[in-house]
Amino acid sequence: MKTEHVMMCVSIAAALAALPSIALASDSNAALAGIDTTEAPRVTQTVDNSVVSALGNTHLSLINNATFTGAVDDATPMNHMQLILQRSALRASALESLIDAQHDPSSAKFHQWITPTEFGDNFGVADADINAVKSWLTSQGFTVNTVYPNKSQIDFSGTAGLVHQAFHTQENHYIVNHVSHIANAGDISVPAALRDVIVGVAGLNDFRPQPLHVPPQVAQFDSSKHNFKLKSSATTTPGGQAVNFPSLGARGFVPYDMQTIYNVSPLYTSGFTGTGITIAVVEDQDMDVSDWPNFVSQFGLAGYGGTFQQIQPQLTPSTGNCTDPGGNSPDGESIETVLDSEYSTAMAPGANIWVATCSDSDAGASSNFFGGVYLAADNLINNTNPAGRPNVISASYGYGEGFTDAASKTAIDLMWAQGDAEGISVFVSAGDSGSNPSFNGSIINGVGIDANSFGTSPHDTVVGGSDTADILDGTTSKYFNSTPNAVYGTAKSYVPEITWNTSCGNTVAAQELVGLSALQFCKNALIYDPDGYYVTSESGSGGPSSVDAKPSWQRIVYGAAKDQSRDVPDVSLFGGSYGGYSWVILCTGAYPCTANFTSPVELVAGTSLSSPMFAGIQALIDQGLYQAGAWSPDQGNAAPTLYELARNEYGGATGSTPSTLDGCNSNNGTKGTSKCVFYNITGGGNSTQCIQLQGETTPDCYFYGTIANFEGFYGPTQVGLTSTSTSKYNSTTAAFAAKPGWSFANGLGSVNAVNLLSAWKKFNYLP
Repeated sequence: MKTEHVMMCVSIAAALAALPSIALASDSNAALAGIDTTEAPRVTQTVDNSVVSALGNTHLSLINNATFTGAVDDATPMNHMQLILQRSALRASALESLIDAQHDPSSAKFHQWITPTEFGDNFGVADADINAVKSWLTSQGFTVNTVYPNKSQIDFSGTAGLVHQAFHTQENHYIVNHVSHIANAGDISVPAALRDVIVGVAGLNDFRPQPLHVPPQVAQFDSSKHNFKLKSSATTTPGGQAVNFPSLGARGFVPYDMQTIYNVSPLYTSGFTGTGITIAVVEDQDMDVSDWPNFVSQFGLAGYGGTFQQIQPQLTPSTGNCTDPGGNSPDGESIETVLDSEYSTAMAPGANIWVATCSDSDAGASSNFFGGVYLAADNLINNTNPAGRPNVISASYGYGEGFTDAASKTAIDLMWAQGDAEGISVFVSAGDSGSNPSFNGSIINGVGIDANSFGTSPHDTVVGGSDTADILDGTTSKYFNSTPNAVYGTAKSYVPEITWNTSCGNTVAAQELVGLSALQFCKNALIYDPDGYYVTSESGSGGPSSVDAKPSWQRIVYGAAKDQSRDVPDVSLFGGSYGGYSWVILCTGAYPCTANFTSPVELVAGTSLSSPMFAGIQALIDQGLYQAGAWSPDQGNAAPTLYELARNEYGGATGSTPSTLDGCNSNNGTKGTSKCVFYNITGGGNSTQCIQLQGETTPDCYFYGTIANFEGFYGPTQVGLTSTSTSKYNSTTAAFAAKPGWSFANGLGSVNAVNLLSAWKKFNYLP
């Protein structure tokens, strides 16, 4: 019987393999069998606008120290705000129980995914309570645009004056870091009768997180040296230390290199290219649509049958909250969008790529704190047409929880939980600034350890950044050919990895270059860099959540942090390099790829690369499982399964550790790691530099010196390394050192895609 079932599923899989997309959920309600979330309305009193209750943490705390420059005019439009509804404890608990069962192979609900409508009917807010809130909004003069299918958020529009009147908070103009913003001055208040069903309003401020990539570099290929010359190349690293990198050029990785390093290519030979799987990369700006076909043509990926489309995912035609952000021209496109679309394809060349973009604002008004990126993802997840929902989502944006208001954080976590229950696998970049993801392109100051609020939900998988170790180790010839092949690749095999960290806090760089500890390396840098121009926090990010609790699946593996927090990252892939030597090549509108790179190209790095690459690997896994007989290609959140598989390799949180913990150490390279699912990255760490300007306090920073006049402008500035102790700095206190098993620096490490699929099949009881 089991054999007949498997053969039937394989036949169905083969028949559907050529379809442009595979449906997300079946018509069955098997997942909801035995679940009863019936409840009485919670709004039981008459709504009285004179009796109000404040909702805590519904304004950004950073506003308290910002420079006030005036009130927002009452007539200013505030379009497409979202009122985030508070679900009952009963329904929130029932949802978590269902998702646990959906990820348990021994459960009858295993991989029985639900639809947005089923989510709303069973785990959203009761219709009577929604109607009470809608009536109140309308009575206050707002226009209710729509109630989302998840019955947990209401899209509505009005003006700044109506916000002041209804929510008892003033919209003001502020200057933060020399940039003008609008935000609500204090926490909002709502009628006491509605308090139990309202979390807050997302869309009362216009702060935006940045895409998580290093600024791209324009480079010209040198065919005689087989490397690139950066047009703005420097001869020193952050910290001012001279680097003896080959010819001071730069290396541009191509899809072939990433496919080889993470052992993806053999899956193509087996027919697993991502065919039939849809990956959505969610963005807030368009790209030049000619880039993608140029990319797949240049790197030999056009024959795999992948598709590309750029869309604005609208919830309904009348909602209108996802408008085209523009940028679909060579001079206006988003490098982030180009990167995400091209490197998800680099790993899954047969997949369907949706570039889903929504504008950050509509008629000058703010939306959610995460703007168009949030709206694009939310509208996809709430699409009631299965063909309008992707199998995999990659989101490469981030900001710390300390900079995110309660309503926005609740909305983000709800969105990813809903996606998980529907079977969608979500990947989020960890960040590019070490132990606080909010400082991409700048330096940690004024705040301490934090984690990316877009990724700390227990219902997504966070991807950190690694670096290849060959440059600092001097082993490049062992792992890379000196001349590129027909598709410009040079990688021979898996390459040992360390944590991506461009600062003097990079312990591997400190030891390999000058034989010093990171702390002494940084102290010496003060001599070479007295004004602090090379001080940086650029590094793969990781840290504990201060909002979300640790899920049970994150406790089970060796090295798991002994805390109560959802900790990130979960895994890592290549994100960048020390000294700016290694990058990936993009094909952009401004710098199209040409044969043999006769014209300049753009090079880029960051965890914005890591996330879409893992999304691509997931597409291969999805197709492989489905063709092996899985009921559905969809896996929901990948993290619970990844941690279960890692426990087999690294050992559990307690008890003895297996020999594979050492055997699968990334430092072993290809020696003995051929059967490993994970490559455990134990070299380096993401402790980076941090500063403390006059008049501010920067926690979680061990200060080792003072810069007399930081960057020639800011005056005396203390400089340090991120640390869990302000009184000592070592491998135990550094925030955070890589170590065996799981770590804040690299999560579980990187993966061997072939072995991952094989292990995942066994976990799913597939042949």
